[in-house]
Amino acid sequence: MIMQDLPEGELTLRTLAMPGDANPAGDIFGGWVMAQMDLAAGIRAGERAHGRVVTAAVKEMAFQRPVKIGDTLSIYTQLARIGRTSLTLQVEAWVNRARIGKLEKVTEAIFVMVALDDDGKPAAVPAEAD
Repeated sequence: MIMQDLPEGELTLRTLAMPGDANPAGDIFGGWVMAQMDLAAGIRAGERAHGRVVTAAVKEMAFQRPVKIGDTLSIYTQLARIGRTSLTLQVEAWVNRARIGKLEKVTEAIFVMVALDDDGKPAAVPAEAD
């Protein structure tokens, strides 16, 4: 596991970890963190695809640190690859610890999103305008 000091990518989503998202010990559920990452990937991919996208795959996700109640969770996204109908994003989750003000990376994953047309069929990702 390689630790880095600063997030890579574009800040796409920020939210606060609340008691309703935690287990009795005060640790935030991993599924909640993953859902926030999925939201951020969908936002970034949808902006680039200029339309509807869905999650096709999540690869190589491992939690390095827990998220605690009161932490601010920040999700950073970076487009890694654009295919004909798919977009691959590197997604990082970082927390600003509420009690100590320290920025720490908690997990990262690769998300593959697919662009869809109005009928729910895969659609070509438009070329980026200059």
